[in-house]
Amino acid sequence: MSEKQERAVKLKQQTGDAHYNCCQAVACVFTEETGLDEHTLRKLGAGFGLGMGCMEATCGALCGAQLVLGLTKFSGKPIRQDAAELYKKFTEKCGASICKEIKGVNTGKVLCSCDDCVYNAVGILEEVSQK
Repeated sequence: MSEKQERAVKLKQQTGDAHYNCCQAVACVFTEETGLDEHTLRKLGAGFGLGMGCMEATCGALCGAQLVLGLTKFSGKPIRQDAAELYKKFTEKCGASICKEIKGVNTGKVLCSCDDCVYNAVGILEEVSQK
């Protein structure tokens, strides 16, 4: 477990006013790499938690990882290959990319916990960013 993975999971587990959604937990551990402060990253990720608030869309952890990927890798040229690799590796580890599918809403079978989605998204992002 990397330091970033550990910190992201701890952020996700906070409760009350200090709560971070999955997207925020992933994005906020990359302040140094993005050049943005935690408050700004938290604001950017606010609408992406819980599959964009309704479980119907992409997992917030994956959205956070893609957001950071764009902030750190984009230099005017497309980053499609890196984005596709991040997506593919995330779905392989977590079983799906859509929040309600990961959480087993229709099947009753949880494919991956939120903490594990956050953990996996950060780890995969660290791996993809090294290239």
